Amino acid sequence: MTLPLPDGSMPDRSVLDRLAMSSCLWEQRIAIVTNWMLIRHDEYADTLRIADRLLHHPHDLIHKAVGWMLREVGKRRMDILEDYLERHSHEMHRTTLRYAIEKMNAPQRQWWLEKDKKV
Repeated sequence: MTLPLPDGSMPDRSVLDRLAMSSCLWEQRIAIVTNWMLIRHDEYADTLRIADRLLHHPHDLIHKAVGWMLREVGKRRMDILEDYLERHSHEMHRTTLRYAIEKMNAPQRQWWLEKDKKV
């Protein structure tokens, strides 16, 4: 499913990048949380791109928001979440990882939490 505007065009998503690059914490949070609507329409690329931008953010509100949106991706497409985690779990904040894997079963969660300790 796509997300066309009433005129049939797709919304300009460059605003998400501008918000993610803002110096304002709340604008950065809006940049990632806004993706929930896109995720619900099976559009994941923007979420992953913004998550990449915010992955090393110092504030826990961003860690939680990024993890939350990654978890939402995983609810619809676990393969996409697992691929993202495979590439980034070693560098993401523990809070982000915990939020992202929250809906996985206990053995899966434990595997992700211990994965990078084994390397």
